[in-house]
Amino acid sequence: MSFLGSAVAMPASASNPWFSWDYLHENADTILTLLRFHLVVTLQAVGLAILVAVPLAVLAYWVRPLAAPILALSGVLYTIPSLALFAFLAPYVGIGTRTLLIGLVVYALLLIIRSTLTGLQEVPADVLDAAAGMGYGRFARLWRVELPLALPGLVTGIRLATVSTVALVTVGVVIGQGGLGQLIIGGIRNNEYHAEIATGIALCVLLGLTLDGVLAILGWLATPWSRRAAK
Repeated sequence: MSFLGSAVAMPASASNPWFSWDYLHENADTILTLLRFHLVVTLQAVGLAILVAVPLAVLAYWVRPLAAPILALSGVLYTIPSLALFAFLAPYVGIGTRTLLIGLVVYALLLIIRSTLTGLQEVPADVLDAAAGMGYGRFARLWRVELPLALPGLVTGIRLATVSTVALVTVGVVIGQGGLGQLIIGGIRNNEYHAEIATGIALCVLLGLTLDGVLAILGWLATPWSRRAAK
């Protein structure tokens, strides 16, 4: 679904303020549609990145010689300019949400892989020895001991990836899939319509802060042992 051309026209007689209730009221449907698109794409991209990154981090943890290549490859992908990545993907998957999602997943991988791997590597050796003494195999130890203890690191990576993805979705405006970025670029094209630009920027910031806060609370609730240790 493309949102190109979704910007509204600024009245010629308007004073062009940075905030306007009239603008919000008259364009509420468009703003909510773009906000919903921005949120859904962010959640989809981060979810897909988790499904790819966590197994890669576990593989790097189990097979230590693979750690450097996995981190290096994800690091190289992270440095590819978004415009170049979209241009590369477009001939194969078309210009649309799928292209945007692939790009966002690629950029989120490094943050989640690195944080998850760090969390796994910081599991105390005596805990691993105790788990082995209890007869846990590799998979049981991973699922019941290592991943739970690495959860704070994983959550940190997810939080970073989520906030980064909220910002990166706006770059999708170049292929008509920028979510709230459509408001920003639309306002710039529309004679620097300040209310439209400010609305796009403010909602992006609020969305990033809200998702980060929700993830922080979920991470806090999911690790009660860390709270007991802090006491």
